[in-house]
Amino acid sequence: MSDVSADTVESRPDEASPSALEPTGPRVRASGRVSANADDGRWARRRAPRRAAAHWSAEAREVRALDRLRAQEPVRDQALLPLRYARMASSPWAYLRGAAAVMAADLAAAPHSGLTVQMCGDAHVLNFGLWASPERQFLFDVRDFDETLPGPFEWDLKRLATSINVLAGTERLGDACAQDAAAAAVAGYRDAMRRYAEMGELDVWYDRITSDVPLRDLTSEFAEAAARTIEKQARKRTHHGVAQRLVSEQDGVRRITLDPMKRVDEGMSHEERIRAYEQVYDTYLASIPAHLRRLVERFTRVDSVRQIVGVGSVGMRVWLHLLEGDSGQQPVFSQIKQATASVYEEFLGPSEFENHGERVVVGQRLMQSASDIFLGYTRVDGTDYYVRQYRDMKIIPSGTEIAGYLPQFAAVCGHALAKSHARSGDPEAIAAYIGKGEAFAAGILGYARAYAAQTSADHADLVAAVADGEVEAAERGW
Repeated sequence: MSDVSADTVESRPDEASPSALEPTGPRVRASGRVSANADDGRWARRRAPRRAAAHWSAEAREVRALDRLRAQEPVRDQALLPLRYARMASSPWAYLRGAAAVMAADLAAAPHSGLTVQMCGDAHVLNFGLWASPERQFLFDVRDFDETLPGPFEWDLKRLATSINVLAGTERLGDACAQDAAAAAVAGYRDAMRRYAEMGELDVWYDRITSDVPLRDLTSEFAEAAARTIEKQARKRTHHGVAQRLVSEQDGVRRITLDPMKRVDEGMSHEERIRAYEQVYDTYLASIPAHLRRLVERFTRVDSVRQIVGVGSVGMRVWLHLLEGDSGQQPVFSQIKQATASVYEEFLGPSEFENHGERVVVGQRLMQSASDIFLGYTRVDGTDYYVRQYRDMKIIPSGTEIAGYLPQFAAVCGHALAKSHARSGDPEAIAAYIGKGEAFAAGILGYARAYAAQTSADHADLVAAVADGEVEAAERGW
């Protein structure tokens, strides 16, 4: 296809005749290599016209949103369900975070591109942040993988753009800021994917977003404030920093401090906790590379507690273990979190992995430039879990912290999402589907505005259900 004909097709509506999108020959990359992959992306526009992605109507739903949420109750700790609903009812933003299952069904109700990547599955704007690589370098990346599954790339981008609109509303930033930030996320994704489409496979795989990238386009005032926040949180979120806040000494023995809203011991005896820990780690060790087993075996469990975490994860079974190295100088916190089927499996088919902990671990390693060396998975009494370090130099922003520079932050989130997708998908095909014009952005941004309004309506329905007694909600722990 010549440059003239490509621009002509790009300027036409997505509903152009099929012949306008017929592949007329392989594309020549800037590198000089001939590739037919771009034709796959242009063909995908027939399956899912880009501007048509903007359409959303609740009439497409076969199951009401509240029933989707309640269908998740059986796999969760029943005692914590009231807390889950109380947190979700607190704001449309909290509702969106907990309603990934609702949005998954709604995304699946419309045609999709068929261009498959390893989806994050919950790519909202605060599920991006800084991690320390094994070399202790701060990298910016996607950070949550509970719902990860291979699926169409645009579903992640739709959730990201929607979340930006919802967060902007919660922080009262105004419609103009919301639209600018969502547009920045889509542009960041588009521009990065175009670059990845021209790169070699190893160059894509090795690419990293360092901690200075989110600060580059900020004014000096915001950049300095953000840099101070990163430095402060980096000190607090080391294992030593966490130990100073969460560990106390009782009768000469170190114990994780308890909090009925965050950490409890469930009345288990010390011996019972030891047995539970040993059962977990016997199977966990088999899931990690052999050369890391020696490292893990140098740590001894000191204490264990149950945790309440997040909004969407409330009710999932989560354990926090305090470990101590043989040196006596190295405390390590290990978190073991329940993994259930991804909310997308109902629509995209079951995961190839029998253990959902393995699904999460493999998805994380596929999407991140560098992952926690302790990542692993296990199964105990029929329940799947994944294992990771807890707060090992993980810097997670709050909505308030990024409100002053939401468009700039959103642009880097789009870049990071494109990087993750390029590692597992076909960046040439995705870039060709997106194209040079505004059709793709118009579709994603239109959907994001419409679905943000739907989220507010669904949140109001949950609040009403709580008020009517249909759903029990209470701010209490165990």
